[in-house]
Amino acid sequence: MNFENMTEKDILDIANPIMDNLMDASTHIDHARHVQDFTERLRNIVTPDYLEYVCRQYQSEKGCFSNRTPIAVFKRPDSAAIIWKQSFTKAHGEFVAEMVLVRTNGRYLVDHAMVF
Repeated sequence: MNFENMTEKDILDIANPIMDNLMDASTHIDHARHVQDFTERLRNIVTPDYLEYVCRQYQSEKGCFSNRTPIAVFKRPDSAAIIWKQSFTKAHGEFVAEMVLVRTNGRYLVDHAMVF
């Protein structure tokens, strides 16, 4: 699947539910659900201990994830990078949420995700 041949709407229709799950699983610190759509490479990085550490740090400093608005979709032949404007429940200001989406063995998977 060549992501360059997909519309931004098609990519966002795939990416948004995956990111919704990531955000909700982060709030509940649910590792199994958080990594369910990760590539093997990313799953090896985001261990249960790592996820708990990061989530507890974010929640104590910024609160939980709240509103998210898509800003841009960057299409490549083998992946798409999606950028959202992200808000938190406690922290003021605008943050960036990003995801790199790939297709592996017929599934759309996250190969990178970060909020900063």
